[in-house]
Amino acid sequence: MPLDLQRVRALCFDVDGTLSDTDDYYVNRLSGFFRRAPFVRDPERAARRLVMWGESPGNALLGWTDTIGLDGPIIRLIDFMYRHRKHKVRKYLIVPGAQDMLARLKEHYPMAVVSARDEDSTMAFLEQFDLVKYFDAIITALSAEHTKPYPDPIQLAAQKMDVMPEACLMTGDTTVDIRAGKSAGAQTVAVLCGFGEEPELRRKSPDLILESTAELDKVLLKRPE
Repeated sequence: MPLDLQRVRALCFDVDGTLSDTDDYYVNRLSGFFRRAPFVRDPERAARRLVMWGESPGNALLGWTDTIGLDGPIIRLIDFMYRHRKHKVRKYLIVPGAQDMLARLKEHYPMAVVSARDEDSTMAFLEQFDLVKYFDAIITALSAEHTKPYPDPIQLAAQKMDVMPEACLMTGDTTVDIRAGKSAGAQTVAVLCGFGEEPELRRKSPDLILESTAELDKVLLKRPE
């Protein structure tokens, strides 16, 4: 089903792979490791495949632990590790063009972050690029009773933006984002600048697929002919 622009009253954004260029960050780090391995012919491709492979099981694990009521402890464990590791991630990458896109869309829509990250790392990314000012709500892993792929985070974001979930547009780079959006009754946009690959995303029937999140303003602010 094509995107119905008339329905869109508010915007929800995933972080990893959607606003934050997370996959490239990890690919860059892993590539250095693979370059020291003489049996790896293409270090960057090997690193990207490993990162891509790791993301899907991670989302599945979150969904499964959510079902049996363990999502909170798992995310708290991740949060504990993040807080106490010796080499914290202090610098993030942003999807090229995402900042300008957000600035343009903020003039027309209320916007929310809907992330499965912990609050500290979500805020660290947003603050590094001065993005907090663009969002009316910041929903992280433990904000709602359940995390993505359940609809709860999008429903909470919609409530905070004073719109119905059906009026939201959820943009993300994984099938988990698309499932969460659809289960909340929202329209969905899949982006190919992150972890998800087009065939798997297309199977979840998003309303629109874009090469990059940075293209979203061109779609939403398109002038009628």
